Amino acid sequence: MEQAIGKGKKTQVRYGMLALVFVNVVINYLDRSNISVAGAALSKDMNLSSEELGFIFSAFGWTYALLQIPGGLIADRFGPRILYAFCLITWSIATLCQGFVKGFASLFSLRLATGAFEAPSYPINNRIVTSWFPEHERASSIALYVSGQFIGLAFLTPVLVNVQHLAGWQGLFIGTGIVGLLWGVIWYVFYRDPLDHPTVNEAELTYIEEGGGLFRGRKPGTNQASVWKWTNVKQVFSTRTLWGVYIGQFSVNATLWFFLTWFPTYLVKYRGLDFIKSGYLASVPFLAACAGLLLSGFVSDRLVKQGKSVSMARKAPIIIGLLLSISIVGANYTDDTALIIFFMALAFFGSGMALISWVFVSILSPKNLIGLTGGVFNFMGNLASIVVPIVIGFLAKDGDFKPALVFIGTLGLIGACSYIFLVGKIERAVTQDAPEGIVAGG
Repeated sequence: MEQAIGKGKKTQVRYGMLALVFVNVVINYLDRSNISVAGAALSKDMNLSSEELGFIFSAFGWTYALLQIPGGLIADRFGPRILYAFCLITWSIATLCQGFVKGFASLFSLRLATGAFEAPSYPINNRIVTSWFPEHERASSIALYVSGQFIGLAFLTPVLVNVQHLAGWQGLFIGTGIVGLLWGVIWYVFYRDPLDHPTVNEAELTYIEEGGGLFRGRKPGTNQASVWKWTNVKQVFSTRTLWGVYIGQFSVNATLWFFLTWFPTYLVKYRGLDFIKSGYLASVPFLAACAGLLLSGFVSDRLVKQGKSVSMARKAPIIIGLLLSISIVGANYTDDTALIIFFMALAFFGSGMALISWVFVSILSPKNLIGLTGGVFNFMGNLASIVVPIVIGFLAKDGDFKPALVFIGTLGLIGACSYIFLVGKIERAVTQDAPEGIVAGG
């Protein structure tokens, strides 16, 4: 382990590490959502029905959601540097190969592979933020890295549309795959954990640790058998408060996965917009979601610093956001393109506000089970990535998309009720295997 240097004015290395995670998230979501840009062309070239397209859209989620718990355990066991590099490179290879598919079966299989290799990514993100940031900077740091999914898609969706226009959907998959491969190498070269970073000083480490940052734990690869106990898995499934945030996360992700899968097809096929024009209009809700996320994160942290209760500071933005997401139903009552985009943007703004929900993993999970709790949280939330695209495919099979939007709005209402009625007192769960201040895989 390299020694942290210096003791004077604290360094700001944690923001550099957060920037690396931000780029990871951008690439992560490019490789999730490129299928949505290619959806209409794929459907035409492969003669796919709306039901079949729904299954293609959902394939990523099958393995991504089901492997969240193993992914969380792996994130607790191994360090972010090597594990994230491995994930980036392998899911990018799977993405690149999608440019050579010939039919439903091969594309479905490669989407399954993409989801499998991306599975540990968000548990790793959460471990990195928990290690590098004090609690009072946690929501804003989560908001900043999660914003990568919206900023990236807002500015890059028009680029992806034009790439497909010039090189076909095959070129779209090949290009995004190559970008991920290159970034996987860059990540490995530049990322380090707090105690291993050559330029972080003692002042910054003290600031992080005194603020609740958890990095002085056992090193990855040492004996951590306690993390794998069945009793630990049982615990993160048996707490009412955690169930409240699990259900809420499913609802948040329901709106997110509509936009990551069906939204461009909705604009082109069900609203009759030009493909190139749809690429630019599709970026508007992503910008709105980014604004909602950043506003929520910074306001939540400001409320904590002002001495407001954690329950009020963390829960209120999420509940307000979920209630706003119900506005997606408004698009059913207009044929005006500007109003359609307005309702979509307002709903996604609300969904973005609610995405600071990851902060509850840091607050509520046992200190030795942050990766596992994050895995379960992401598993429950990403069941939406399986359910929502398939249900929408069946609801829209007769050419009417209105029931699909009602379905999404209803899930937003359920999520708000979950945070209002199920999420009670905000306090960390404790296990017998986790002495105070110890975190596995630090």
